[in-house]
Amino acid sequence: MSTARKLIVAPLVLVMFASSPAFAGQRHVVDPSQLAAAVDQHVAQQDADRASVHEALARPEVQRLAAKMGVDLTRATAAVDSISGPDLTRAANAARQINQQFVGGASTVVISTTTIIIVLLLIILLVVLID
Repeated sequence: MSTARKLIVAPLVLVMFASSPAFAGQRHVVDPSQLAAAVDQHVAQQDADRASVHEALARPEVQRLAAKMGVDLTRATAAVDSISGPDLTRAANAARQINQQFVGGASTVVISTTTIIIVLLLIILLVVLID
């Protein structure tokens, strides 16, 4: 019986030793530089999204509409720095539409722009209220 154990245990020990991290060769599925680049790209996209929302909230048209609605823009602006994920993406998309409406120097607010502004403010308010 002891010979059978030795015959079974010896190969198992060799297999376990050979499969240890020291012999694994530090192989990664994803190259660390690719992973770092993906994280950097994600952070840069979030920063760009936040900048778009801040730009939209700084527009006089948005400030006038927010004042009419009784929205505290100081609180909404502060909330932009804390939102992330799908909420940030929706707010940034709405903000980009607002910003594009006024790029050409348009000074009139049309209904679609007003709707976008209201949606942007509602998204930010919902995030503030939920947090």
